[in-house]
Amino acid sequence: MEELNKQYWETRYQTKETGWDIGFASGPLSAYIGQLERKELKILIPGCGNSYEAELLYSLGFNDVHLLDITQLPLQNFAERNPDFPVDQLHCEDFFQHKGTYDLILEQTFFCALDPKLRTSYATKMNELLNENGKIAGVLFNCTFEKQGPPFGGSVPEYENYFQKYFTTVKMEPCYNSIAPRAGNELFILLQKSLLSRE
Repeated sequence: MEELNKQYWETRYQTKETGWDIGFASGPLSAYIGQLERKELKILIPGCGNSYEAELLYSLGFNDVHLLDITQLPLQNFAERNPDFPVDQLHCEDFFQHKGTYDLILEQTFFCALDPKLRTSYATKMNELLNENGKIAGVLFNCTFEKQGPPFGGSVPEYENYFQKYFTTVKMEPCYNSIAPRAGNELFILLQKSLLSRE
């Protein structure tokens, strides 16, 4: 498998091989964002891509939203669409090197874009980045793919195995509002950082 490094993703954006980009905030995350009440939440979107979810959050008055991507081009695209967005909240770096703490991390295809060998490290890093009682909310694929990824799929038991050390599963259920090509293949997850994870 080709190494999924910065150069790989830069090439995908430069050649516009971005089939994951649907051009708007996904239905599951839009619905979740619409239920959020605390505008002061500090939110991270890792592997943000063009980040239509961040655009939605910012338009609703969530001002402490941080975008992270390993390559600069999608962050530039976002900044051009949202010139008033604070530049210091755009982070071009490796997720596993990022420093900070957040109340909420939104997951939109990032986990499924990583080499599956990194899934345990992903869960550990998410735990590190979240404040006490912090949450992960978002979408994972609930299927396996015939074609070698990314994206990479999985199943509920597999995902629970990765997360159970650090998180309590609040919700992990099929999405009812996926786009048509992904209908039946997506899970909405809501995980809360467990107090036991500090031990």
